[in-house]
Amino acid sequence: MGERALHTPVTADGRLGAAVEHPGLRDPSYLHRRRAIAARAAGHRVGDPAPAVEYSPGEERTWRTVHRALWTAQGLHACRAVLDAREQAPVPADHIPQHAEVGAELRRMTGFRFTLAGGVVANKRFLGSMADGYFHAVQFVRHPAVPLFTPEPDVVHDVFGHGIHLSSPAIARIYRLVGEAARRIDDPDVLQMVSDVYWFTLEYGVLQEDGVPKAFGAALLSSCGEIGRLNRPAIRPLDIGAMLTTPYDITGYQPVLFSARCLHEVADVLAGFLAALDDGSAPRHGRPAAA
Repeated sequence: MGERALHTPVTADGRLGAAVEHPGLRDPSYLHRRRAIAARAAGHRVGDPAPAVEYSPGEERTWRTVHRALWTAQGLHACRAVLDAREQAPVPADHIPQHAEVGAELRRMTGFRFTLAGGVVANKRFLGSMADGYFHAVQFVRHPAVPLFTPEPDVVHDVFGHGIHLSSPAIARIYRLVGEAARRIDDPDVLQMVSDVYWFTLEYGVLQEDGVPKAFGAALLSSCGEIGRLNRPAIRPLDIGAMLTTPYDITGYQPVLFSARCLHEVADVLAGFLAALDDGSAPRHGRPAAA
């Protein structure tokens, strides 16, 4: 088992292992339920209403457990921009919200709504939809045995983590910048470049506050174990070129994070990079053009 495969929490007490050991990827009854919920996204058109999910008492309990733990961890380790947004975020603590419940308030605040996903969405659709104020979100809940980490996005990550971001007009504008770039790009490798910088900023970005790294990205905001260990990964200055050459694995703790001095720096650096992209950008950034 390689070193990178050991960075996924696979037990409630935090033991690390390969992602395939996580119960969310191997428990047959959980996988059956997850697939049943995810199947509702088949054929879903961006912007159409999401069907309501009747969550079980156990799923509701998992949401409350995770929300409570994340609220405390975010208070200790999240950046000020996130904590300010969190105060306005229309995300309930006592139950799993339906997409429309949170999305109606987000639309009033920043123009964003959730649109249904069943899992990972292709870059063109996922990123490009942000230009029109749609963020793809799943409805299934992470496995109850390891509630403080999931190796794939779940409703906690999508609706709580990204819901905080999308409650802030300043952060929501960064999502639209990403979306506008993705919407005009067709080359798959250039779309992957957009996805890479999205990953290292809006998912896993860090801001320095008073010399201390504070969580900004939504993936950090929805992972109790990871948000509390920001002293462990290598934290590098915000650098687009470095982001484009740094590998990452979506199923575990990240070994490398990128840090900006403030939210304005994130917005300015991304805006400059994204505005210059076109379908011929891959070779100019040392990436091979798609075949």
